[in-house]
Amino acid sequence: MSQYLRKNIAALAAYVPGEQPRDGGYVKLNTNENPYPPSPRVLTAVRKATNLSLRLYPEPTADTLRTLAASTYGVEVENILAGNGSDELLSMLIRCLVGPGDPVVYPVPTYSLYDTLIAIQDGEKVEIPFGADFSLPAEIFSHRAPLTFVCNPNSPSGTLVSLQEIERLARAVSGILVVDEAYIDFADVEGCSAIPLIQSFSNIVVLRSFSKSFSLAGMRIGLAFAAREIIAGMIKVKDSYNVTRLSLVAAAAALQDIPWMKRNVRRIQRSRHRLTRGLKKLGFQIYPAQANFVMARMPARTLRGLYEELKRRKILVRYFATPGLEDSLRISVGTDEEIKILLREIEEIEGRPVAGGREEEARSKEGQAAMDEHIDTDTP
Repeated sequence: MSQYLRKNIAALAAYVPGEQPRDGGYVKLNTNENPYPPSPRVLTAVRKATNLSLRLYPEPTADTLRTLAASTYGVEVENILAGNGSDELLSMLIRCLVGPGDPVVYPVPTYSLYDTLIAIQDGEKVEIPFGADFSLPAEIFSHRAPLTFVCNPNSPSGTLVSLQEIERLARAVSGILVVDEAYIDFADVEGCSAIPLIQSFSNIVVLRSFSKSFSLAGMRIGLAFAAREIIAGMIKVKDSYNVTRLSLVAAAAALQDIPWMKRNVRRIQRSRHRLTRGLKKLGFQIYPAQANFVMARMPARTLRGLYEELKRRKILVRYFATPGLEDSLRISVGTDEEIKILLREIEEIEGRPVAGGREEEARSKEGQAAMDEHIDTDTP
């Protein structure tokens, strides 16, 4: 039946999300879900909204939520758009800005959904490799493209680009710079969000998600922050009623209990430090993470086997069969008990507390020191 599809769609390699097993009993550290529940206010609000009003369409432009978000983040209502997750907002932006053959620039490795969305529009992806320390590559500042993506903190590395570098890039690019901040709430660096920059840069779009820090992955809701002209353009291509009534209620209630979210974030930051410390003791090189996951690396060794053995033991982590990432696992920060189980099982699989002999251990420590020297901003 593929002859009926557009050629680029027929040839498209679809995005593959993390596994969602139907049976229970897994230690699930593969999709960066928050291990802690959303605010009780969210649950109360959703229960209250589960009534006969479900027969009615939701607000077309989510005005109640946008008003709350404008107050929370210090912008105007016209600077915000709600989407069915930040993934839908990414799709809107590419539909607005990218046509056949148009280049879209971004550093790699990063969120692989960008590839899929560009291919759907028949655009041209321009991938620029990150440096060893995951700082922005110099080449990204010189490209002339309608759209540039920076995932910040980046996935799968978890590393953070400074706000000063984001501002410098916004000045350099000729088109729109999208700063994908799905994980920014987990950073322990103050004032690192690019949302304030939309006041002085008309070409910056900042994306936020309720899936991670607000524990609402099941509700699928995100926000875009940008100049009102860009938001107005995105509204033209969105679905008529793109966010459900219950999702809007949940997100509004979450914004009314920011302290709950921040408490959960602090718990995850502390657990992230424990996970990082434990993995280093097991011989992994760890990039300093500012997200709710870490990237664990064993250079010159494929970690597919370790991923598969952990899965056999009902522990899910993320392995990417991507050039340059074969020696890495992305591990979500779970509860302290889940982290304890993960570390114990890895130690048992590896057969010794530190992988490899003295020479390999020395190389691992040398590589870790190089990472820490360049980008170590992770604190307890």
